[in-house]
Parts: sequence; structure tokens; C-alpha cells
Amino acid sequence: MILITGHVMTSPETAAELTRICIEHSARSRAEPGCLAHNVHVDCETPSRLVFVEKWADMEALTAHFAVPESTAFVKAIRALSPEPTAMQVFDAAEMRPAR
Repeated sequence: MILITGHVMTSPETAAELTRICIEHSARSRAEPGCLAHNVHVDCETPSRLVFVEKWADMEALTAHFAVPESTAFVKAIRALSPEPTAMQVFDAAEMRPAR
């Protein structure tokens, strides 16, 4: 499984628009093949930070997601609206069950 975390910062002027396009992007992404989860959240400690948590079945699905024209347009839009650089980390992850 591929796990992605990332964030984008908002400002009072851009918060509503950034939130709207981030929610749209997450909903659209969830419909793509291989997307196991794609959500955006407000950081409780820094409300101007929108945090992404994504799960993809494999790198092939993620690569296909990045190639979708709407994904490219989304990245351009959030970079233009954010007062700070965006951040993203990609992890190759395996679920672990804690011992009982």
C-alpha cells in the first residue's frame, strides 16, 4: 500500500476556495481505480493548514492518479492560492496489527 501525507496552508482570503477545491479533489480521487482512501482534514492545532491523508493500492495506481489532468490542475491551483509551499510525503507502507 502507498500512503501519502501532505498539507497546504490557507490564508483568510483563500481559505474558502482552497477548502472547496481540496474537497472536490479528494472526492474525485476516491473514484479512481486503486484509491483506497483520499481525505482532507483541518489541522486542529493550526486551522489554516489543510492536511491530506491518502491510501493507494500500489504505485501504479498512484502514478495513474498523478497523470490525470485534473490532478495537475489541482496542484497548480493550490500552489497559486497558498501563501506557503505545499508539502507531500509518499510512503511504501504495510498495515501492522498490534499484538494483543
